[in-house]
Formats: sequence, C-alpha cells, structure tokens
Amino acid sequence: MSFQTIHRRSNLSPNLLAIAICMAGITSVSAEEKPQAAPEKANAPTTLELGATEIGATQMSSTTEGTDSYTTGPMQTATKLSLTMRETPQAVTVITRQRMDDQNMTSINDVVKATPGLFLNQSSGPGRQTYSARGFDIDTIMYDGLPSSYSPFSMAVQPNLAMFDRVEIVRGATGLVTGAGNPSAAINLVRKRPTTDQQVTLTGAAGSWDDYRGEIDASSPLNDSGTLRGRVVSSYQGADSFRDKEQNDHGLFYAIGEADLSESTTATLGFSRQNEQTNYFWGGLPIGTDGHHLDLPRSTYPGTDWENKKLQIDTVFGEVDHRFDNDWKLHLAGSSSTLNGEFSGTYLSRYKGPLETTAYQSHNTDKQTALDAFASGPFEAFGRTHELVLGASNRVYDATSKEYDPYTTAWPIGAPKPDFVRDSKTRTVTTQDAVYLTTRLSLADPLTLILGGRLDWYDYDDRTGDGDYKVTRNLTRYSGLIYKLDDHHSLYASYTDIFTPQTQQDISGKQLDPIVGENYEVGIKGEYFNGALNASLAVFQIDQTNRATLAESQLGCPVMTCYQGSGKVRSQGLDVELQGALTENWQVGAGYTYTRAHYIKDENPDNNNQRFDTDTPEHLFKVSTLYRLQGPLEKFRIGGNVYWQSRMYNDVPLSVGSYRLEQGSYAVTDLMAGYEVNKHLDLQVNANNVFDRVYYSAIGYNTTWGSTDNYGNPRSYMLTAKYKF
Repeated sequence: MSFQTIHRRSNLSPNLLAIAICMAGITSVSAEEKPQAAPEKANAPTTLELGATEIGATQMSSTTEGTDSYTTGPMQTATKLSLTMRETPQAVTVITRQRMDDQNMTSINDVVKATPGLFLNQSSGPGRQTYSARGFDIDTIMYDGLPSSYSPFSMAVQPNLAMFDRVEIVRGATGLVTGAGNPSAAINLVRKRPTTDQQVTLTGAAGSWDDYRGEIDASSPLNDSGTLRGRVVSSYQGADSFRDKEQNDHGLFYAIGEADLSESTTATLGFSRQNEQTNYFWGGLPIGTDGHHLDLPRSTYPGTDWENKKLQIDTVFGEVDHRFDNDWKLHLAGSSSTLNGEFSGTYLSRYKGPLETTAYQSHNTDKQTALDAFASGPFEAFGRTHELVLGASNRVYDATSKEYDPYTTAWPIGAPKPDFVRDSKTRTVTTQDAVYLTTRLSLADPLTLILGGRLDWYDYDDRTGDGDYKVTRNLTRYSGLIYKLDDHHSLYASYTDIFTPQTQQDISGKQLDPIVGENYEVGIKGEYFNGALNASLAVFQIDQTNRATLAESQLGCPVMTCYQGSGKVRSQGLDVELQGALTENWQVGAGYTYTRAHYIKDENPDNNNQRFDTDTPEHLFKVSTLYRLQGPLEKFRIGGNVYWQSRMYNDVPLSVGSYRLEQGSYAVTDLMAGYEVNKHLDLQVNANNVFDRVYYSAIGYNTTWGSTDNYGNPRSYMLTAKYKF
C-alpha cells in the first residue's frame, strides 16, 4: 500500500517543545537538551519524518492508518467544520490506528480506558459498562459522525475496533452534533476506507486464559482505473477469563466499497455484522452485609452454568460526497442498524436476607436509523474569507423488549435454569429531527470566532404505555473564540450546551422543560512540527440545570408526585494533554484530568454540596508511549502504558448508619515490545498489569441487590503476529 506523503515545515525550538511537555505535566526538557528530531542542514528549518509520513509543507491527513502517529489532522466531530486540534475550542483526543495496535486494543472499552478524562465503570457487571466524562455518563456513540444511542442497561454491543481507522473524542457538551444527551463527551468511531493500492494483512494473536484472535484485512482497487475500490475485514476472538468458567466469543465481518461516480462525486456503501456471546454479563461479586469488601479470590465466578448472552448487530451505511467548483461540498450520509439480543442470567442478591440468586431473561430488538445532510464551504464578507456549514438530520431509535416469567429474586444458588415463559412486551420509538448551522468567522488574522446553532424536535412515543412526551424546537448554542498567540500557540474560550428531556410534571400538569447542560471552557493549545505534536491545557465548568426536584407543595397536583425544575449539578476541573511525536521515533499520548462534580441543589437536600458520583475518581492520569530503536536495533520498538486513578468510594446504607466502601488510588503498568522480522512479518508482545496489582475496577454501593465489586484484570500476556503482502 502506498500512502500520500505529507510535507510540512516546522521551526519548533527546543524551548517551545519544553513548554509543550511541561504543559502536559509529563516531563520537562531543558533548553540545552535538544530533542532528537531529523538531522538539520545549516540555516535550514527542521523537518520531522514520521515513518510513512513526513511533516513538511502541507496539512496532516485525517486518516491515521499507516502514519505510525499518535495524532491526526483535521476532525469534524466537534462542530462539523474541518478543524485541527488547535483550531477546536474544546478538549479533543484521537486514538489512532497505531495506538490501537501498540496497546492491543480490540473494543471500545480499551479506548475509554486509554483516553484522558474518560472513565470505564463496570459496577453493574462486566457487560453493562458505563462510560463517563467530566462527571456525567456518555449516552451517545457516533459512527462516522452519525449519532447512535447507547445505554449500558440494554444489550449494547461493544464496537470491534478491527474495522476502525481512529476514534475521535470531544470532551464536554456536544449537543451541536449529537442532539439530546449528557454534557459529557462525544465518542466518534471512524471506519476504515478502501485503499488505492492492493494490500492484505493477516493477524493472529494468542494470550493468557486461552485468548485467541484471528483477523484478515484486505483492500484493493476493483477496476483498472481505480475508480472502484473495496475493503473487507473479518475477525474472530474466543477467550476464557481470569474468572473460572467465564467464556467470551466475538465475531466481525465488515465490507465497504467506494466508487468515483465522477471527478467531483464519490459514493460509499458498507455493511458490518458483529456477534458477541458471553456467559458473564450481569452483576458481579457481592459485598458483605456490613458493607465491607468480601475480598473473594479474583477467580471467583458469580454466574450460573446456564447463564448466557448472545447479540448480533447488522449495520448498513452509505455516503455521497460531491465537490463543487467553488470549494463548496455536499455530504449525504445514512445508517441503519438492527440489534437482536437474548439474555438469560443472574446476579447475587439478598432481597430476603440470605444470599440468593436473582434470575431474569429478556429478548431485545433495537433498530436505529440516522440520516444527515450538510453543505459546507467558504464565503467572502468584509474583505475576509469565512466558512459555513448548513445541515439537517433525522434519528429514530425503535426499541422492543420481550420479558419472561419468572423474574424472581429468590432463585436458589446453583439451581437449574427456570422454565422461562414470555409474559410481556414493551416498545418505545424515539425520533429526533434537527436543523443546524455553524460558521467560522475570520475576525482578524489572529482571531477566529465559531458560532453554531441547532434546533431539535424530540418525540418519545411509548407504544405500550402512556409515557409519551415531546420537546419542540429546543435551541442548542455553540460559540468559540480562538486567538493565535504565535505560529504554535492559541488561546481559546468556548461555550456550548446540550439538552436532556425529562418526564416529570409540574404542579399544573405540564411536563418539565429539558435538563440543560452548559459547558464553559478556556484554555491554551500548542501545535508543533505542524501538527505532528499537539498539547493542550484547559479549565472547564459544566452546569447541569433544571433537574427535577420535588415541588415545594403537592396541593392540587394532578399526578402522583409533582416536581419543579430547580435542581443543579456543577462539574469543574482541569484537563491537560499531550499527543503525537516528540521526535521522529518517539510517540506519546498522555493526559491528566481533575474533575469535581457536586450537587448545588437536589431533590434530596442532604445531597447539596456533596459529590455527584463518588464511585468515579476525581483524578485520572494516563500515558502511553512508543519508541523505535535506532542503529543495529532499528527493527525493535518498545513502549508501555501507565494508568493511575485516585480513590473512589460509596457510602453503603446499613440498618444502622452506613459504611464507606473504598477502592484506594492505584496504578497499573503495561509494557510492549515489537520486532519487524522483515517488510512482511511483524511480531509484538504485550504484558498487561505487569506488577499484578490487585484492585477493584468497580465497587458496590448496596448490600441487598446487584451493585457489585468487580476486580480489574490480573497480569496477562498477548503475542501478536502480523503478516502483510
């Protein structure tokens, strides 16, 4: 495969590089210690070469495959405008294809664990994971910019990373691109595309606990002129676990085709099928009746012999891009996915005193469609060139759940599977229509203003009940001001919001207005080697207002309980990050975040001024790095990751008082080494949790029902062989 060579010039001094690294809080380099960049000629500007990518005179490509880089070029996830990280007035991260491969990432869980500011919580079970950022849960996952609803309590599939080029993450409120949701973050998975040259990659991996994976990735032109291109990715992974009896299987088939209909028009059509099966999905290890950890062996399996969850999700997607002669572009995109899942399982509980099993079975069918169309391009005004995006979107989420009897809280431990019989069915259809506009205004050479607005029509239709509600013409606002200090640094300030519909009614019987999440952020960003290295420092405040609280008086309430929209939660913090190339051979992705989320006013007055979510850490530090050796050892590369988080706790209610259950701060270290045998064959070994730290990745908060302890993974190894031809 041949990749477009990118040339840009850089005049980054050692002093500025030191500032960039210090900004990220990773390390410092003195002015006398010059980084090992590409060799210089006398009086010539430096140039940093990154494997197949040279940084010289033009912009870095957005595609990360084959670049050996931990960063990327322009992204559209934040505003639909094509902006570099420095030009985006919010904290942004990219997990590139190289970083996925180096850390042996296979699912979105791995991405969340590696991304600064994001937290993976599995307190409801290893298959019911919650993703959070800045104190709030993430409830939307994007695919090539199209939003898809995500709920950890339904049978959501973890996207298989084999079919993605990169994952772009924007932290804070993202209502301009996602519509309704929490002010947490947008996670955008960008699919691999066909290549202009033929390439085939075979991958095999084997690791601890009988973890085996095979993958084939083939791409090629489909005609002599190269106007038709196709790509197929298929993978299968079967694995046991450090927990006794646990088994997991993952399968993927992905196919995509591109056609140049003319010199100005390109059409894309693709399909993916993903299968998952596991016998450990729900719940985890119980805590003691006194609220303490039971400290059971990590190998303890709390499931049953008949427990099982099977999922299949089929997705069809397509795009059409047309480029006009005046530099304007039209982008049309659509996606339709159908998920079928059946779950039979248990969790350990004490509803009647002694430890017993809660048993449950359900069958879910979720259908999601998304359509998006926008035009973008430059326009002239007041003697300057500006940019504009104008678009419309539609989303439909049709969820059907079939429930089975018995749903029992007193099934004996170790008893055979109940004779489940279907007894009910629920169906809800959520529709969201929107129109949006974003513009980037060049106010002066160093000053840029981004303004955006979105109108949403939100309709929740309960097809089996009376819980219908609507939100009409909700306005989402976006503004960002960017000031260029010099060739490498910019200051920025931004405001954006997002809405979350709520069902409660006020004393007059009117549905409460949506919760509003408002994101305020100021920071400084640095861009070095013309985009090969990015650094950022930001402070933020998020206010989630209009949360439902009990009405001061229930007199005349037309329903069982009336509320008022006066609740408020505030999240404040610091976000520091460094990602990209320190030298030609040294890649790094690192970040530190501090988040304090607390109640300002809540339905329960005892919560006021208390932490909003105590079983998530306030401090997170994550770093991953890769270094390619030189000279006689140039075929070797070494790297590693460190994950550190501060303590988390829950105040577990007891019959008298409460007990504070904690997981103290901890760090986990991973190491990797790779060897390029020849231009076709590459070998890599990953060692995870090399010091075998014992810790809980999630902790319980109730002695009665399935809020549970979950151990983090012990030490493990994975050997990967990759053959390209």
